[in-house]
Amino acid sequence: MKILFTGGGTAGHINPIIAISRKIKEIYPQEDIRFFYIGPKDNFAENLLSQEGFKIKTISSGKIRRYLGFQSFFQNISDILFKIPVGFFQALFYIFIFSPDLIFSKGGYGSIPVVLAGWLLMVPIFFHESDVSLGAANRLMSRFALEIFISFPFEKMDYFLPHKMISVGNPIRSEILGGEEEEARKIFNLTGGKPVILILGGSQGSQRINDLILEILPEILINFELIHQCGEKNFQQVEAEAKVMIDESLGKYYHLFPFLGENELKNAYKIADLIVSRAGSGSIFEIAALAKPSILIPLPEAAQDHQIKNAYTYADRGACIVIEEANLTPHFFLERLKSLFSQPERLREMAENAQFFSRPQAARIIAEYIIGYLSQ
Repeated sequence: MKILFTGGGTAGHINPIIAISRKIKEIYPQEDIRFFYIGPKDNFAENLLSQEGFKIKTISSGKIRRYLGFQSFFQNISDILFKIPVGFFQALFYIFIFSPDLIFSKGGYGSIPVVLAGWLLMVPIFFHESDVSLGAANRLMSRFALEIFISFPFEKMDYFLPHKMISVGNPIRSEILGGEEEEARKIFNLTGGKPVILILGGSQGSQRINDLILEILPEILINFELIHQCGEKNFQQVEAEAKVMIDESLGKYYHLFPFLGENELKNAYKIADLIVSRAGSGSIFEIAALAKPSILIPLPEAAQDHQIKNAYTYADRGACIVIEEANLTPHFFLERLKSLFSQPERLREMAENAQFFSRPQAARIIAEYIIGYLSQ
């Protein structure tokens, strides 16, 4: 049994692939199962997938940029005439060599050549859409899929073929639900005297969220203890600025990390009293599965405003507060934090609503569909 996965390469694509592959191995623990991945060059994806036993091939990929300008115009021409066709023929070659029984796509421009090549070679295609709002790439690829799994409720989706749609939630790794408070205290050297806020800016971090936190760092540490994932490329700068701004008496409440691996993340999730995050679907469904109250700061540049739509769909359930960057100032953010923690009943309600929204079995449901289809 050979299953080929593809996706754009970001954590929002890769973590669900890992979650599904683990559930497939759990349901179908046979030695003949093999996993492949074809996608754009990405060290983050290659590192994580290689640890899961995937055979990985990278291909050329391009995208269509919708913003105006001479540079974007020539980049679009280059991608259309060269990168995308080259990627298609590379994918065609690899799929022919691998001869997969099924292709599972997480979407994104990086997966277009793989889906098109797979369709041409008559390989069955399953597809998962994470967000409320579809991008152009995912609209195109949905036409070639036998089954379309979606994260959000049917009534929120702005486009799809209804007869193909199955609402399951966003696949999350069940392992991240297994954190322990005592282990978290040891890993992060927590004092235990203040509420713990977990700050996440996505797998690559967020410079704007980092700047927000740094501007009010001494003030926020008076009331809260922070676990802050700032991103690999931002770590040295954030660390240097934080050392200048806070002394040892406050520094013990600030725990800065470039990136939280799976073990660190599950324990950070467990110990956190509130999570501050971007509004990618993966983050939302992880937070929901852990029944944690949250403040979501959608990435304004996200295609089709999908993070804003994701965030407000989640907020409609009463599970989070949304603060758009246009309205975000450091002291406004700090006052919202203080206000929330002065209302413990509201925090409990947000946690309960988050749990009600969660779909922690999404990875298992998709894995069962895949195994069921291939076992026919």
